Amino acid sequence: MKTIRVRLKKSAYNIIVGAKIINRLAEFISRLGIGGDAYVITNAAIKNKYSRVLVKALKQSHFALRFKVVPATEKSKSIEMVSAVVKDITRYDRKKRIFIIAFGGGVIGDLAGFIASIYKRGIPYIQVPTTLLAQVDSSIGGKTAVDLIQGKNLLGTFYQPRLVLSDVNVLKTLDLRQVRSGLAEVIKYGIIKDRQLFAYLEKRYKDILAFKTGSLEFIVKRCSEIKAGIIRQDEREEKGIRTILNFGHTIGHAIEAAGGYKRYNHGEAIALGMLAASEISHKLGLIDKGTIKRIENLIRIVGLPTKIRGISIERIIKAHYRDKKFMGYKNRFVLIKGIGKTRIVENIPLVIIREALKGKFNHRIAKL
Repeated sequence: MKTIRVRLKKSAYNIIVGAKIINRLAEFISRLGIGGDAYVITNAAIKNKYSRVLVKALKQSHFALRFKVVPATEKSKSIEMVSAVVKDITRYDRKKRIFIIAFGGGVIGDLAGFIASIYKRGIPYIQVPTTLLAQVDSSIGGKTAVDLIQGKNLLGTFYQPRLVLSDVNVLKTLDLRQVRSGLAEVIKYGIIKDRQLFAYLEKRYKDILAFKTGSLEFIVKRCSEIKAGIIRQDEREEKGIRTILNFGHTIGHAIEAAGGYKRYNHGEAIALGMLAASEISHKLGLIDKGTIKRIENLIRIVGLPTKIRGISIERIIKAHYRDKKFMGYKNRFVLIKGIGKTRIVENIPLVIIREALKGKFNHRIAKL
């Protein structure tokens, strides 16, 4: 078991990474002193698999709990769902001292964190992420959000959890597509911050896809350390340091939106977004073709897509204008100068973005 401290001035917390540690959840919660009544937001599949473990772990330590099941889809990140869950919380929250447990993947974490941040102007919550993507990325850093019709994550807050508990044994129940989706974010961390992590993935990706405990623990721990270090320097993305975590996300989010959040899951879209950002980096003279080839090869061998299918370039271009990183009329991209090195570039001409997509994917793209 490894404990990583997210050192913030007002809201520091621990990330605990290990195998079979969910059974100790009550022990870790008790140390926080955040209350005795847990409101667990989860999805049906996770509840069916782990509710007995969670109930046993908490009730033995005299915690009360209530489950709220929401669909495990992006549609759950809506104002309508927020309203429904908050109404249910008010029915539970009578003469209680409640806290929220986000028990699921990124959708659950974003929704639960947002609700915790606005209910009674903020109540404690903890993250128990159950997907690789959530363990290495979305559960850490305090970004909460729901979607609007106009775009993804447009309504959100910065609200740090009191604890993140990442049990890698839970990952062994995932299907390969979910694991590969999480690996996109792991690859991102290697590209933006750690060339040794990138090299590790090139050599050990088969162990990860075979769900070997040691490899899972290593990548979750290392990505957690990297993100904790970035969050410590720039908690609210005000200094430009945290922005590097968005590598691949400008075009990636656009691909998700253009595909109606059905064509590609988050990790698959981010993989394609990283390839687009790499191509833009090359066109601006920041990296050579060899670096692009190395990135594309790793994305390919772990089983992530390298070609956009079924979405037109025009839909992607249109969707990318809704990216939150736009500064007025100026776009802002996280680009790379090599494996482990980033550069933030503003006002990239649309012709370069379009050429990056066409040059890499045009002959593979179907017109809608």
